[in-house]
Amino acid sequence: MKKIAVIMGSDSDLPIVQKAVDMLASFSVPYEVHVFSAHRTPKEAAEFTASARKNGFGAIIAAAGMAAHLAGAIAANTTLPVIGIPVASGGLGGLDALLATVQMPTGIPVATVAVNGAANAALLAIQMLAIEDETLAKALDEKRASDKAKVLEKDAAIAARLN
Repeated sequence: MKKIAVIMGSDSDLPIVQKAVDMLASFSVPYEVHVFSAHRTPKEAAEFTASARKNGFGAIIAAAGMAAHLAGAIAANTTLPVIGIPVASGGLGGLDALLATVQMPTGIPVATVAVNGAANAALLAIQMLAIEDETLAKALDEKRASDKAKVLEKDAAIAARLN
């Protein structure tokens, strides 16, 4: 099975990124977590990214706040799928990170999830791997069924209490 790289621009992003790591672990998807800054360690970020495919990665998740240039810088150095997580930080509540992550030039795509949407970033990466992995595809189906059952239980509890 391919690995997922999870890269954050700063260790202060870890509380958000942890949700992606937990989701990957819950599906037994191998991963590596790193801190690379698009601005402070551009060479290291580019070297890691340029060799990611040959090192067994199938997708890269990149989390950054404020200027949020990380996902784009990573995508510029690989043809692996890159999923950006805009992190809410600074005075704009994540809007700056969202716009910086989603506004990529033609030819350098970055899939972008919601601000602080690390769990969905991991699920999207898992779905990408599941294209060719029936075990992962089945696990995703089971998660969806479980999530549905939880919502229906909540619906029944609310209906019993309020109707």
